[in-house]
Amino acid sequence: MTRLFIRLGLVVLVLAAAVAGAFAWWANQPLGLSASPVEVVIKPNSSVASVGRQLQRGGVGMDPRLFQLLARLTGHGPDLKAGGYTFETGITPLGVIGKLARGEVTHYVVTVIEGWEFRKMRAAVDASAALRHDTQGMSDAELMKAIGATEPAPEGMFFPDTYLFARGSSDIELYRHAYKAMQRRLNEAWNARAADLPYKTPYEALVMASIVEKETGQAAERPMIAAVFVNRLRKNMMLQTDPTVIYGIGERFDGNLRKRDLQTDTPYNTYTRTGLPPTPIALPGLASLAAATAPASSDALYFVARGNGTSHFSNTLPEHNRAVDQYQRGK
Repeated sequence: MTRLFIRLGLVVLVLAAAVAGAFAWWANQPLGLSASPVEVVIKPNSSVASVGRQLQRGGVGMDPRLFQLLARLTGHGPDLKAGGYTFETGITPLGVIGKLARGEVTHYVVTVIEGWEFRKMRAAVDASAALRHDTQGMSDAELMKAIGATEPAPEGMFFPDTYLFARGSSDIELYRHAYKAMQRRLNEAWNARAADLPYKTPYEALVMASIVEKETGQAAERPMIAAVFVNRLRKNMMLQTDPTVIYGIGERFDGNLRKRDLQTDTPYNTYTRTGLPPTPIALPGLASLAAATAPASSDALYFVARGNGTSHFSNTLPEHNRAVDQYQRGK
């Protein structure tokens, strides 16, 4: 029996050595690329697994699981840096890991997240050490003028995305690029809009898109959320959406929305005023723009959170009240 265990142990050691040798051989072999050179953007705050997936999607022929294992074995997992990278024919898995760990970027990035308020975008841009901060000290209105925008208020006017730039670029150019991206996306959505929407201008559609963005993180529900608010606008009902109230409170909001907040009138309180608020309340993404301009076909006027990330939609107030009792009050 002892000899059998010894033999099995030897077999395991031989197999382990073979696997380790094969892995070491792979780590030093040139990778397949979709093109040469190929450029890949690694987003800030990405996990090692996410970096592997971004590399694969970008055209670097490496299994994300093997990339994750290599990062762990080399100890470089915590060192991988965001940015725009260029990879050419002949790069090996170890070469990719080393490049990312050393931060040998060809372009730097700032990522703007869907649903952010403009002040968060501005903080992210201000935090980039690779940019030249020409907007420092400017008011929001001055910033908008500097990029050639006609709207005085910046909220909602910048498309959330990952933006690449060379070291030393002006932050004005980044803002201008993000502004033009939103103009382009908004115009595309507006031109493809459904008939008989209660918006007079693309800007009003943008306001609605920002509300939809803040009301749900479920992409599949956005057209229904938009339908509820569109139906309410058509009936001249108040929108009664909490995110607009919170936006009106501003930085004084402490995370707890109280009854008195819903009763205190501001230009953004959709419990005290009918119609859309005067400006967007966040930076909407593509899905919310599409939902606002092509809402679901529905007569729903109400919705309530089920508590599992989805919503229950109702056409009538009695039905809505029953849903509230079921999902919110536990009756």
